[in-house]
Amino acid sequence: MLVVMKAQATPEQVQAVCEHIEQLGFRAHPLPGAQRTAIGITGNQGEVDRGNLEELAGVAEVIRVSKAYKLASRDVKEEDTVVRFAGTDAAIGGNGLAIIAGPCSIETRDQAFAIAEAVAASGAQFFRGGAYKPRTSPYAFQGLGLEALRIMAEIRERFGLRIVTEAIDNESLDLVAEWADVVQIGARNMQNFSLLKRAGRLRKPVLIKRGLSATLEEFLMAAEYVMSEGNYEVILCERGVRTFADHTRNTLDLSIIPAIQRLSHLPILVDPSHATGRRDSVLPMARAAVASGADGILVEVHDHPEKALSDGPQSIYPSQFAGMMNELEQIAPVVGRTLPRGIRVEARTGAAKG
Repeated sequence: MLVVMKAQATPEQVQAVCEHIEQLGFRAHPLPGAQRTAIGITGNQGEVDRGNLEELAGVAEVIRVSKAYKLASRDVKEEDTVVRFAGTDAAIGGNGLAIIAGPCSIETRDQAFAIAEAVAASGAQFFRGGAYKPRTSPYAFQGLGLEALRIMAEIRERFGLRIVTEAIDNESLDLVAEWADVVQIGARNMQNFSLLKRAGRLRKPVLIKRGLSATLEEFLMAAEYVMSEGNYEVILCERGVRTFADHTRNTLDLSIIPAIQRLSHLPILVDPSHATGRRDSVLPMARAAVASGADGILVEVHDHPEKALSDGPQSIYPSQFAGMMNELEQIAPVVGRTLPRGIRVEARTGAAKG
């Protein structure tokens, strides 16, 4: 169910409706929009008494939401969700394209700083780097853990880049939430429902990568798990799915971008690095993603990919990243977008925690 408030409804009236919903034994999810606030209702097994709610002050109408992904649906919120970050103009969603760049794994402090300096100089707003790596082989490099998080916090202080990194379990989730700006849930964990629910209890943006064989509805239901716990700052990321094709690592499904945008208000990014697994395919697919309407790009960049401890073949060089940014800047206006570049914030003093 969805309670649509009147445009002139006061914050007190919205709060009163939320409290009434809670008293009925349900959960209220207020989602402010540009014109009015909508309040999603979850926890109900059957029909909620509409008349009881429609009589409350400030309520315009009560409607039934038929989709399983209620809070992620445009039925609940027509306006696109924009995730913003305090202290900077960087955002994910809206008119500007969000560019997230960095190595697959943080290997050393010098390596991370060199790449961060390069992507910042080219205009990236966000830095990605793996601290905890869920690898297919138990003998492969698993990441530096807390040391990597501290390095990325220093990068945020030095270059003003917002930090995006993956949590792979409950223990790493708590640490990532403490040090990073965006918590990433990887493709292998897209249907780790206990982890999604725990991420939903955070008050920090969560980026969910599409599972290796996830349908559109399963993808949106993963977002619903996070949102059902009260965290509405969810970002989706298409990173390719497994098919019979063997000329790329995965098959990039760009058709999911307009499909998601038709059904959901959540922003969606594209990761052409994991989708293709090939350096020579990353740039063409990044261009195609922006042309398809993606809200941004998540790309792997490494200054010495031939020596990378993980995903070297799909990592582009800093010079290629600079060229990609120039190309995306030209494509963006064609689809009514902009590419913000050179966003900076002053380095803070004190502890280097998020």
